[in-house]
Amino acid sequence: MHNSKKSSTFAAQKCATAYRTVITMVKKYDFLIIGGGVAGMSFALKVARAGKYTIALCCKTSLEEANTAKAQGGIASVTNLLVDDFDKHIHDTMVAGDWLSDPAAVEQVVRNAPRGIEELVNWGVHFDKKEDGAFDLHREGGHSEFRILHHADDTGAEIQRGLMEAVRNNPHIDVLENHFAVEIITQHHLGVRVTRRTPDIECYGAYILNPETQKIDTYLSRITLMATGGTGAVYATTTNPEIATGDGIAMVYRAKGMVKDMEFVQFHPTSLFNPKETHPAYLITEAMRGYGGILRLPNGEEFMQKYDPRLSLAPRDIVARAIDNEMKIHAIDHVCLDVTHKDPEETKHHFPNIYAKCLSIGIDITKDYIPVAPCAHYMCGGIKVDLDGQSSIRRLYAVGECSCTGLHGGNRLASNSLIEAVVYADAAAKHSLSIIENYDFNEKIPEWNDEGTLSNEERVLIAQDVKEVGQIMSTYVGIVRSDLRLRRAWERLDLLYEETEALFKRVKATKDICELRNMINVGYLITRQALERKESRGLHYSIDYPKKESNHPKEVW
Repeated sequence: MHNSKKSSTFAAQKCATAYRTVITMVKKYDFLIIGGGVAGMSFALKVARAGKYTIALCCKTSLEEANTAKAQGGIASVTNLLVDDFDKHIHDTMVAGDWLSDPAAVEQVVRNAPRGIEELVNWGVHFDKKEDGAFDLHREGGHSEFRILHHADDTGAEIQRGLMEAVRNNPHIDVLENHFAVEIITQHHLGVRVTRRTPDIECYGAYILNPETQKIDTYLSRITLMATGGTGAVYATTTNPEIATGDGIAMVYRAKGMVKDMEFVQFHPTSLFNPKETHPAYLITEAMRGYGGILRLPNGEEFMQKYDPRLSLAPRDIVARAIDNEMKIHAIDHVCLDVTHKDPEETKHHFPNIYAKCLSIGIDITKDYIPVAPCAHYMCGGIKVDLDGQSSIRRLYAVGECSCTGLHGGNRLASNSLIEAVVYADAAAKHSLSIIENYDFNEKIPEWNDEGTLSNEERVLIAQDVKEVGQIMSTYVGIVRSDLRLRRAWERLDLLYEETEALFKRVKATKDICELRNMINVGYLITRQALERKESRGLHYSIDYPKKESNHPKEVW
């Protein structure tokens, strides 16, 4: 299938946009940041310190809705030097990543993590502390020590709150909420033929949909940063909000940028099983297993001893596959997490939001098992970047979940993602500030053609296609894969691609159709790169390539 003419057409970039002179806005910013989570806001605050550059922070909904705010468990950093050290954190990360992680990226994040935590605190972020003033550290699956800083069980929301306050109080940063980035601008838009072999692709800004006028404005920039978050919404059930449609990854791929490791999709093993909530499914944090939670079948029987000596604290890929297998063996739609043996008041203190959420659907976690099931959670791959956060496209950086730094390798270690975003935002800010004076605005960029209309019938088709993408990905490109399933996904996505591109060419661009295009592109990339990996490694598990024992021991702790 993947050598056919049809799939070659799928992989080929198509120019779906014509240009003409229209009444739209052309805006100029030294820094254009697309995405408003911890990655985008950290970068904005850092470049704003220079005090002389214009900065636009563009997010497609409100700042409050960023994926960062959904992170419960915490943020990883070595802080207790009496028992922990950098080498332990590095080793834990390499083990979790199935030794596919880039050692240089791991070293950079782990050794710079304490300074990143200090910066977050200086920006007004609060982490829980003990009576003696030391951080109250949690331990999560895959970590050999207690090194997870947290704020109760809503750490991401606290980080988002602190950074939002700092960003909104900064006079150098213009926050553009509900602005949707449609495409990044390169030489392609000047009529130059750009391919994946073009060595000097440059980014000149982005075309962005204005929510007030419903026209697409031209934003010219000297430096552009992608911080658009993850891809979970391409699956039928995910811990991510609906906005996690992989926009940044898709835009950079269409612009011929390098995208890597997309086959490594992390499925969180313990989302709250509640069929009424799928986008997002409510996350039961990893910290609850670190706290002593035990995975059981609904009848109370433990099962993790069959899969890993670390039991319920094994890394996420092992736990997710174990749960998936038990659900298939017993023909059940969930397993359970048990914390009923823990002190009830301590449980309520550590996990107040989870306690309240479960209670709202009739589950008292101090007395009842929590029904849980795996669902799509985190993308380990993305836009390939170097140690400075630079993508393969000049003047374009990527930070956070949309980027592939090499830190995560084949599987992300719990709570490493937030600190990765902070550390790489710092590296990208320093590097971009050192070179920004080498670049100027490209004044020759044509404006977007906003011709066309979208009928109600076409809107219904788009909504149905979004659902179909989720069904395809969850059914064929899920926790356990095969070449047969992946090829079937490819064929289905190929058809959706052709139909959607044909529609996009003739209608006015809207957020809905642009998100659908991005979801199809991302689904294609996950599927293609999964087909290309002829082994079971990390999060990619194929029944056609049984997993071999690694040369690296999985230590029991």
